[in-house]
Amino acid sequence: MESAAAPITHAGPATARPLDDESRDWLRSLRATGGEREAAIARLHALLLRAARFEVARRRPTLPHLRGNELDEIALEAADDALMSVLARLDDFRGASRFTTWVYKFALLEAAVKLRRRAWQGREVPLEPESWSLFASATLEPDEQAEQSELLAVLQAAIEEVLTAHQRRVLVGLALNGVPIDVLAERLNTSRGALYKTLHDARRKLRAHLEHSGLALETWLGEEER
Repeated sequence: MESAAAPITHAGPATARPLDDESRDWLRSLRATGGEREAAIARLHALLLRAARFEVARRRPTLPHLRGNELDEIALEAADDALMSVLARLDDFRGASRFTTWVYKFALLEAAVKLRRRAWQGREVPLEPESWSLFASATLEPDEQAEQSELLAVLQAAIEEVLTAHQRRVLVGLALNGVPIDVLAERLNTSRGALYKTLHDARRKLRAHLEHSGLALETWLGEEER
């Protein structure tokens, strides 16, 4: 924690600059005690709730089955969880942006995660590669279609033979069937970080196997984050 007598600074790659006054006031109030801290927490929660409601409203067209009261509940839950995260990570703030900008992102992330989870609520999470045809292109020439079919066949075999059962479920769910990582983490009772590592290890195994066979993996299993 920074000394009370010293300015809180952001140590950039070349120079350090002091925090803006507003950000410094936020940190001081949230680290205070008694009524000052409670008032700061209330102001912070109101800010996070506005951010969460903004994100919920932005994504509302993709969730037509959710009613207004459900969306309000999601925004409130997102603000509550974002508040806990911010308070637990105050020491992580280094001043790369304004404090309000930094905390805003916590609410946006929480709202996005909760909306994705709600969208998949009650839906079966596909962990088997039932849609290989989705990867085939009908616009290819006959010789290209044959090459593509060969690659898909090798990829299917490699997924079955090279990967562990857990790696196979994670790879198929995330990379092939498009399950959001937040949703899969919840269903498998694990964390996003653990799934990212499993996915990375699975891709590495497949890449090595297919490169040994003279084939490329990138077309089907790109490194985009979900």
